[in-house]
Amino acid sequence: MRIVFMGTPDFAVPSLKALCENGYDVVGVFTQPDRPKGRGNKVVMSPVKEYALSRNIPVFQPQRIKRDGVEDLKALAPDLCVTAAFGQILSQEILDIPPMGTINVHASLLPRHRGSAPINWAILQGDSEVGVTTMMTARGIDNGDMLLKSVTPYQPGETAGELTVRLSEDGAKLLLDTLKELENGTLKRIPQDESAMTYDPMLTKEMGVIDWSRSAGDIVNRIHGLNPWPGCTSAWEGARLKWLRAEIADGEGRSGEIITADPKAGLVIAAGEGAVRILQMQAPGGKPMNPKDYLRGHPMAVGTVLKEEA
Repeated sequence: MRIVFMGTPDFAVPSLKALCENGYDVVGVFTQPDRPKGRGNKVVMSPVKEYALSRNIPVFQPQRIKRDGVEDLKALAPDLCVTAAFGQILSQEILDIPPMGTINVHASLLPRHRGSAPINWAILQGDSEVGVTTMMTARGIDNGDMLLKSVTPYQPGETAGELTVRLSEDGAKLLLDTLKELENGTLKRIPQDESAMTYDPMLTKEMGVIDWSRSAGDIVNRIHGLNPWPGCTSAWEGARLKWLRAEIADGEGRSGEIITADPKAGLVIAAGEGAVRILQMQAPGGKPMNPKDYLRGHPMAVGTVLKEEA
């Protein structure tokens, strides 16, 4: 079976690695073009490209695969395409090329959390269960027939970055199980229940600015769900403090009011309902640290209200 793999970020690498290490014939990889990254805007290749090159697999990086990648894909003559967080929508012309279709590894329990950031939104919306679904790709966004699912509990306090690592490994295992059933002729297609569908928008930097009038639970989910990107912040003395980890705490006050700020007791901030204890934070230009350590050198007055300047 000739397979073409399409993927871009770290989440996709374990799936590609699983194909290569289990004897599948990966004849080509499509990934997003190299892009500037970091403070120095250095152009870097995607994690999927790095792995593919280490295995001497031909790599293709069209700006738009439905426009620039059709002929390259046809030339590879794949029996099957596999996608995982590729980052581009496939046209019907692309989907018609592999005779066995295209299988996608999607990091949610479909039909919930269709879209480009399913792991983040599962945390943001307080899901108690998370997971991965393999599906047949169809025209549209994550709306094809489901194949297999892997379900796991969400671990309270787990960040989106940490959950991505965990689900990427689950997705790789699920992909292998899916291909085995495909080869055995036992793979079943399950149409999605459109009435249970949710679609989540792309993440934006603006989402990371904490609205302290929200409930403590919502704020804690936001801090974890947007870690590492775009990260959650609040304005403080002309700078922005980044909140990396938090938990619900006892206490009450005005929304955004600092109700505990002590090198021994830590940092607790009132929310619209309940309060939030900051467990890890980062000052501008600094490293992630415990708020207790930060408060030793940077006192924060109890009663001060964190609010965004108009």
